[in-house]
Formats: sequence, structure tokens, C-alpha cells
Amino acid sequence: MQVTVNEVGGLTKKLKIVLPKEEVSKELDAGFSKIKNEARIKGFRRGKVPRHILERTYGQQVRAEVAEKLVQATYFDAVEKEKLDVVVHPEIKTPVFEEDGSFSYEAEIDTRPQFELHGYKGIEIEKEEVAVTEDEIDSEIEKLRKEMAPLRNVEDRPVQESDIAIVDFDGYHEGKQMPQVHGENVNVDVGTGRHGEEFENKLIGMKKLEDSSFEVDFSADAPNPVLAGKKVEFRIKVNDIKERVLPEIDNEFAKDVGEEFNSLDALRSHIREKRQAEKEEAMESIISDSIMSKLIEANQFEVPSRLVQHEINEYIKQTEDTLKRGGLSLEAAGINRAEAEERYRETAIKRVRGDFILKKIAELEDIKVLDEDLNDGFARIAKQYNMTVPEVKGYFKSRDDMLPFINELLNEKILKFLHAEANFVPVSARAENNDTSDTETEEAEEKTDNTETSGE
Repeated sequence: MQVTVNEVGGLTKKLKIVLPKEEVSKELDAGFSKIKNEARIKGFRRGKVPRHILERTYGQQVRAEVAEKLVQATYFDAVEKEKLDVVVHPEIKTPVFEEDGSFSYEAEIDTRPQFELHGYKGIEIEKEEVAVTEDEIDSEIEKLRKEMAPLRNVEDRPVQESDIAIVDFDGYHEGKQMPQVHGENVNVDVGTGRHGEEFENKLIGMKKLEDSSFEVDFSADAPNPVLAGKKVEFRIKVNDIKERVLPEIDNEFAKDVGEEFNSLDALRSHIREKRQAEKEEAMESIISDSIMSKLIEANQFEVPSRLVQHEINEYIKQTEDTLKRGGLSLEAAGINRAEAEERYRETAIKRVRGDFILKKIAELEDIKVLDEDLNDGFARIAKQYNMTVPEVKGYFKSRDDMLPFINELLNEKILKFLHAEANFVPVSARAENNDTSDTETEEAEEKTDNTETSGE
């Protein structure tokens, strides 16, 4: 086997692999021998068909099968021979059975970036004190109050905040109707922001059976890809208005929320604990994002283009899946694929670079996923989805099914290590330091001014 390595650019290389005719001939003979025993050709008994007849009838099929077999049998040996650290499946090109009897093909690959890791221990992270205020508890109770409130029709006034407006609407972009932006008898909970703050605010003041139109500018990062980056004219009709009949907030209200709450104090205590846990979890996520941002900023290196494209494709696929649930495609939603790919590119690069950094840390610190980590992960999924652990394990039937899960657990373990190694600075302390620094600067400037005045 002859292997030639050519640099394509950056981390991408092209291997040309040539196999000798003796090896190729042996595989072709085996391929035709197999087809000879299976072939049914008129005028010949099975197993007695001449090779030249088989060549004419099945030659293309046999060569395709042999080519695939030869590639699978030799690619990894070629990579090992050249000591290449490949990070993604190769792109196999131009397999050719040469006139001299040899066989050649090209494999375009991306190799692992080599870099020296900087500053992953003692990363300074600002950390806010997590606490639940009485106002937050009041807000949660008010949400429960709204959810439990019966509705009654409104006839004598226009839409107000906290009303439910039942509307028909159509969206228009650059004068053209958007078939995917259409709704009939849609319940809009005014003031919640679920249909967009600007859209809901435009409804305030409209009366029952009133028609109106207004424009809404959607930012490029709006959650709905159909609306993102567009100025949309909405033509709308209010069919009905309903208001909530809010219950009194007392012990009876708490009991209505759940039989486990025998008093309003018990409900408030439950909300405090739940919100505290949620805020601590959110804070952990914020800290992880901050750690990754600092690591990526401190470790700049080229990443494999094929991995970046894979991440971009995943983002696009998520968008397509979201649209598909609404019966749309990218084209129908007015989304240009090339533009979407460029929009996601920087995020994809950071994600790929971040993953290489984490795996480098795992290597340096000997961080691995152990059986106990897997069992904890299975138990967590089981609890989240109200399943048994054996049921969860049943979804992971093969190694390919397990790999993404193992990778997720490994990243969690690495981030937990980084959290333990980080240097946390309370936000209040940072603010005080800044204030002190500002005061010292002002005093220094004042002294400088006084000195200059004295000199004059």
C-alpha cells in the first residue's frame, strides 16, 4: 500500500492511497467467484457462467462492492501508517481501478488541532448571591392566581393588560401575505409576552369586533424563524375579550393550589424553595457559560472545518424540524440556507473549539466517565421522565447510541472540575473594588490638579 499525504489547507489533508494489483486482483476474483455461484443467466448452468459474461453483466456491481471493501479494509491502516490524528469521518473521492490493475482512492480528512492549553485553573468568575425575594414569591403567587381564575366576557370596555383577547390575524411582509402567519380565534394573554410584547401592546385599547393593522419589527434573533429579521404588518380583528375573576389570596387559595398546602405560608415556603433551586441551577449554567467564554478567549486555535460544518448542519436541522412541525420548509418560511449557515458559523466555531478545550482538560486531569457516572445519568433521566432505569437503558441499544450521552456526562464532569477550580468574586465585592478604585483615581487626579496649580 502506497500512501501520499497532501496539505489542503489548515487542518485538512488529502490522502492518496494506492493498492497493488495483486491485492486488487485477489478481491476481484473473490467478488466474481461469489456472483458466479449466485448468477442466473439464460443458457448457462449456475456456477458455469464464463468470467467475460459475468464481467459484461455484473462488472459494475462487483467493482463497486470491491471498491467499498478495499476502502474499508485499508483506510484506517493508511491513517495509522502516517500517524494522523483524524477527528471526523473521511470524505472518500475518486475510487479508480487503474489500467495496470492497481486501485486508488483519495480520502480528505480533518486532523485534531494541536495547541497548548492556557489558564484553565483559577479562572476568575463573578458570582451573584442567589436569593429569593418576597416580591418574586408574590409574583409567582400572582401567576397561580391568574391560572386559577375563571374567565368572564367583557362587553363594555376595550382590551386591557391581563385580559384574554380572542383574535383573528394575518401577517404581511413587503405587501405580500405570509400564509404561515395566520390565526383564527387565537387566545392572546395580553401582557405575558407569549405572542411578543410589541404585538400584545398593540391590542391594548382595541374593542370587541374592531379591525386594525399595525407593523412589528422583529429582531434577527427572534425565536420564530419565520418572523426573525422582518418587518411584519399584522391585520387583526378582535372577536372577543375576556377578563379574569381573580380569587382572594388566603389559606383557601393555597389549598386550591394543592392539597399538600394547608396554609398560605406553606405555599409561600414551597415557592421559595422551588425558586431557590431554579435560581441556583440557572446560576450554575451562567457560571459554566462564563468559564467557557474565558477559556475560548484565552485559547485561540484553528478548528476542523468539517466539524464546524457538522455543527452548522445541526443548527439548520433544528430550525427545519421546528418549521416542519408547522408544516413549513426553509424556503416557505423565507429563510435563505446560505445566509442561515453564515449566521450560525461563529457560534459553531466556538462550540467546536470549546469541546476540544474540554477534552484537553480531561486528558491533562485524567477525567473519565465511570460506571457510577453512567448509573447516575440513567437515574437522572428516569426521574425526569418518570421512567424506570431499565427502561432508560433500553433506549441505548448500541455504542453509537451511547456516545453522545457519554460525551455529555464527560463535559458535565469537566465543568464541575472547572467550577471547583474557579476563583469566584462576589459581584458586590467587585462593585466595591471598582468604587474604591474610582475614588482613588479621583483623589489622585485632584492631587495632580492641585500640584499643577501650585506650580503655576
